[in-house]
Amino acid sequence: MVAEWPLWRLPRGLVWYVCGVVATSVAAAVTVGMLTSLRGRDLALFALLVTFGAGAVELTRRTTVPAGFMKDVHGIWQLPIALLLPPFYSLVAPIAAGCMLQLRTRHTVAHRRVFSAAANGLSLAAASAAFHAVLPVLQRQWPAARSPLWLLVAVACTLLWSAVDKSLIIAAVKGSDRTVSVRGHLFTREPLLNDACEISAGVLLAGTVAGVGVVLLLPALPLVILLQRSFRQAQLISQARIDTKTGLLNAAAWRTEVTVQLAAAQRTRSPVAVAIADLDHFKAVNDGYGHLTGDAVLAAAAATLREGLRPYDLIGRFGGEEFTILLPHTGADEAVAVADRLRASLASYPFPAGEDRDPLHVTVSIGVAATLDPAGQDLTDLLTAADAALYAAKTGGRNTVRLDGETGPAREPASR
Repeated sequence: MVAEWPLWRLPRGLVWYVCGVVATSVAAAVTVGMLTSLRGRDLALFALLVTFGAGAVELTRRTTVPAGFMKDVHGIWQLPIALLLPPFYSLVAPIAAGCMLQLRTRHTVAHRRVFSAAANGLSLAAASAAFHAVLPVLQRQWPAARSPLWLLVAVACTLLWSAVDKSLIIAAVKGSDRTVSVRGHLFTREPLLNDACEISAGVLLAGTVAGVGVVLLLPALPLVILLQRSFRQAQLISQARIDTKTGLLNAAAWRTEVTVQLAAAQRTRSPVAVAIADLDHFKAVNDGYGHLTGDAVLAAAAATLREGLRPYDLIGRFGGEEFTILLPHTGADEAVAVADRLRASLASYPFPAGEDRDPLHVTVSIGVAATLDPAGQDLTDLLTAADAALYAAKTGGRNTVRLDGETGPAREPASR
């Protein structure tokens, strides 16, 4: 039944956005299709590229597929379509890839697959339209400059494709869950390197097919499959370090990273601090609002804490509703000030509690341990001291910050 589609359970604004992108893609395909003359040579090249793309999906479908953001290399086959064929083919090409993924690799809710195909089609069509607008100028250039100019314009148009596609996807992801770290998924070193490889391979394949012929598609297939497998392996390695509920480092990965940081601090004799933050009365959230709301609150709290830290601070999920934070180059007073800013920002954050319910307000207690000489303490010592301070914060009334070794009432909130 249409009324039972998962699409309608999304926020209203996101429903309008998804439907608008899909409708725009369909309208563009119909309009451009009516203006495009279908030639046998174009249809044959399109069929070959789509077939090879489907073959790559089939031959890698048994590779473990990570949850969440998934990096594929369909662009290697779709970029030649955008550069060598009229824009109409770019609007249609992602449909075949989406169907193959849905049927053969990873079944997901239909509206996600349809939206992804529509967004990719619009971005490919934008790149194709831009390239074909410049193509007549390229064809008039003298032969010595034609190839470098063709390459320059092709790369610029593929970057346009990537930018438009990411913008459309990011808007949908943030509309669904504002706590998702888009930067971590799309704009860190590994994703950007993967994008560069995909764009380079796609442009190289397009130029080779244009200059030599479609026979070069055959040796390209195993190379694309190998590239796909390497992407998947990199994703699996990365996700093994990440806590799936919060997007933070898991406990083991955090310890590994912190051990390296502490070794560097010992060499330079620089101060460090460790904090443990624990959400107050979190069991009451799960009991009163349900575990799905509890998971959403946990993810939003993690995002809020991460945003309040400096780029070189390290935060991870310690377990349950506890978070561990390393503050390099930070003495006791500064560490308490940072912790109190985190406490205040979390206390004022309106956590969504579901439809027709007022926002939740969740507080956090934080224990801090600091040392001026990391050589005298290892990570276990610092965590033990921070845990003792956290216990004091909990027993002292919660929603407070305690420094290890302090006695008496909790500190007054640090000035912001």
